[in-house]
Amino acid sequence: MRLVSPFLKHVLYPGLARAGYLRHRAGAGPAIVTYHGILPPGYQMIDPSLDGALVSPESFRRQLHLLKTRYNIISPEQFLLWCESNHPLPPRSVLLTCDDGLQNTLTDMVPLLQEMDVYCLFFVTGASLDEQASMLWYEELYLLFLAAGNSFTIKLAEISISVEAPHQKRDKWWDLVKKFSQFDQRKRGEILERIREQLGISGEWVSKYMDDPVLRRRFLMLNAPELRQLRAAGMCIGAHTLSHPMLSQATEEMAWTEILESKRKLEESLDQVIWALAYPFGDAGSITHREQEMAERAGFKCAFLNFGGGLGAENPRFALPRVHVTAEMGLAEFEAHISGLHRSLRRRLLSDENAHV
Repeated sequence: MRLVSPFLKHVLYPGLARAGYLRHRAGAGPAIVTYHGILPPGYQMIDPSLDGALVSPESFRRQLHLLKTRYNIISPEQFLLWCESNHPLPPRSVLLTCDDGLQNTLTDMVPLLQEMDVYCLFFVTGASLDEQASMLWYEELYLLFLAAGNSFTIKLAEISISVEAPHQKRDKWWDLVKKFSQFDQRKRGEILERIREQLGISGEWVSKYMDDPVLRRRFLMLNAPELRQLRAAGMCIGAHTLSHPMLSQATEEMAWTEILESKRKLEESLDQVIWALAYPFGDAGSITHREQEMAERAGFKCAFLNFGGGLGAENPRFALPRVHVTAEMGLAEFEAHISGLHRSLRRRLLSDENAHV
C-alpha cells in the first residue's frame, strides 16, 4: 500500500478529479467529513504528530469551494432527519463535522464557514463548559515530551518509560495515551504534574501557550463564553465526552460517565438537546461494541467514528464512518476520500495483500 500511495495521491486521483470521474462515481451517501481545526495564521507547525490533523485556512477554503460546487453540503439538522427517519437527502450529500473544540474553530474556522454560507457540527469536551480555557491532556503530554530533550526516563508508581532517541517519542507517547485513559481526569492531571516535575520542566512552562495569542488559538479549547459564541454563530454542538479518554481503555463505569455526563452537562449548560456523539480518537482500537451500546443507551441519536468514510459507505447509526482530513491531504486526494474511491481501493489492496500472505 505504501508503494502505491504516491501514485494514487499524485497521479491517479488528480487525473480522475480533472476528468470528473470522482463526483460521478459517488455512491449513496451521505459522506461525513471531520476536521480538528485550522492552523492559525503565524503558527509554525511543531511536529506532524501534534499538528498533522489541522489544516491551513487556504486548504479549508479550497475544500469548501469544491464541496459547494461539486457536492451538496447538508446542515446537521438535515442529517439528523435522515438519521432518524431516512428523510431523503440531495445526491452527493456531505456533512461537515469538527472535533475537540479548539479556539481556532471559532476564530479561524467559523468565519470561513460563514463566508461559504455552510454549517458544521462541532464536537466539544466537558472542558468547554469551564470559564477558564485549558489544553487537551494528551497534547499537553506530547508538548512535555518535546520539551524534555532527546532522551529521558519517567519512573512513577503508575508508569515507567524510557525514551532513548527523538524518533521514539511518538510511540512512547501513544503508549501513555492508552495508559492514561485508564485514569479519570483528576488522576491524569496529577500524573502530568509529576511527569513535569520529574523531567525538570518549569511550572510556568504552559504560560506561553496561555499568553501568546497564536499559540492560544492553536492549543487551548473553547471556554464557556466562547462555546456560546459558537452556538450563536448558528453552529450545531455535539458531545466529545467529558475529558477525551480512549474509551476502549477505560473501565465500564468511567466510560459510561464520560459518555452520559458529557451529554447531560452540555444540555444543562446550553439548554438544548445534544443528539450526537463523536468518540475520542475514533480509530478502530479506541471503540468497541460496548461504547456503541452506551452511546445509544445514553440517548444520543447517532455517534461518529474517525475513519472509513466517503459516499457509499455503510452508515450504522452508532458507528458512523467519517473522512478524517489531514494537513497533508491534497485537493484531489480529499475528493477521492469524499467520493468513496479511496476507501474502495484501500479495501481492495488490503484484500489482495492478505490473499498473498
